[in-house]
Amino acid sequence: MPVRHDGPVEDELDAVLGAVGPRLRAIRKRRGVTITDVAATTGISASTLSRLESGGRRPNLELLLPLARVYGVALDELVGAPQTGDPRVHFRPVSRHGMTHIPLSRRAGGLQAFKLIIPARGDEPEPKTHEGYEWLYVLDGRLRLVLGDNDLELGPGEAAEFDTHLPHWMASAGPGPVELLVLFGVQGERAHLRVRPRVTRG
Repeated sequence: MPVRHDGPVEDELDAVLGAVGPRLRAIRKRRGVTITDVAATTGISASTLSRLESGGRRPNLELLLPLARVYGVALDELVGAPQTGDPRVHFRPVSRHGMTHIPLSRRAGGLQAFKLIIPARGDEPEPKTHEGYEWLYVLDGRLRLVLGDNDLELGPGEAAEFDTHLPHWMASAGPGPVELLVLFGVQGERAHLRVRPRVTRG
């Protein structure tokens, strides 16, 4: 005869799982993304996500793990368990095209923030274009920014913003690496920042 699990423990489990849906919806809305955005990022169907949020689908690890990863939260936060231990956030650097990206935000869609470290090297400019809008702020070193027909140089404390449909390319302009903060988004208001033209040394 099968063992029944009715009682306080089962009731508590049902209460915890029943609160997951509203919590998922609240986190998604705080991130400013749609169910369609999350579906495209996680590979979970929009109908399944909708049923999860409404309580029509019982959550499990297979569904919650990718959602926790996309929303940038601990699994405990999705199921309402109290957080304990080390409160520090440890971001994982990513190497792309010889540059180091350190993500400072984790969200599906919307504005992305990251620290970028570009090593010193002698590459020739290869401007590229893509969707979006970009803001950058130089923290250390000197940045060479080729933007359309402009060849610019920025030092610490200087910033630039541009539509990424315009051909652009970045590199270190000094003997060492350059470190900068970058905000990237599909849409956004302009910060109205200016940069000086790059000084050509003879």
